[in-house]
Amino acid sequence: MSKILVIDDERATLDMFSMLMSVYGHEVLTAENGELGVEIFDTERPELVMTDIKMPGMDGIEVLRRIKALDREAEVIVITGHGDMDIAIKALNLDATDFLNKPVKREAVEKALKFSEERLELARNKKKEIEIQEIVGRPVIRIRGSITSHSEKALREHFSKILDMKRKFAFLFFEQNSSINGAGITALKSVIEEARESGCRSIVVGLSDNFKNVFDTMGISKMVQFFDSEQQALEECC
Repeated sequence: MSKILVIDDERATLDMFSMLMSVYGHEVLTAENGELGVEIFDTERPELVMTDIKMPGMDGIEVLRRIKALDREAEVIVITGHGDMDIAIKALNLDATDFLNKPVKREAVEKALKFSEERLELARNKKKEIEIQEIVGRPVIRIRGSITSHSEKALREHFSKILDMKRKFAFLFFEQNSSINGAGITALKSVIEEARESGCRSIVVGLSDNFKNVFDTMGISKMVQFFDSEQQALEECC
């Protein structure tokens, strides 16, 4: 990644992001308000945008909406207040890639940059973001990159294969770089519900804490079982 745009009305926050990202060799563009941020995006087309949500004038949700109108595939991460799940879900419904909670920690920014680079690389190489694999004799659905409304067909096809095999469990392995926007979450919830009605329970491994919180808020957590490792999930769910 070479060019990143950060939008925040606090100069100290922009300086922190600029210093941190410059260390890793990124070109950092900054804007102290939403209007300027959208103008810079339109001119410079950075690979990644990070925007605060609460700003005077144009807020981060409107910034997200306008950037997506300019480029549907833009990678945008929003910065929300800690535990503000309603705003986070609203941003995901507008195709935000992910969200960071305030206060933003250096480790969280470094992870966000790494995963964003991986998602962009997947998109550039047109690698499969959802595929079914066999691990120790069990079919698992591996999810990476950005899951959107366009992913619904692949999700349904893979779940259908598992149901045809009369399996009791559908394993969903999320790579660290995976991201799910609002439409992707809706599609995933739908196929999980349908599988559950057919007697197949979904096992989720590797989902980030951010998206676990979203799953909790949307009631998906009640229909799935979480594991931290693939090995543990496969051993306990035979």
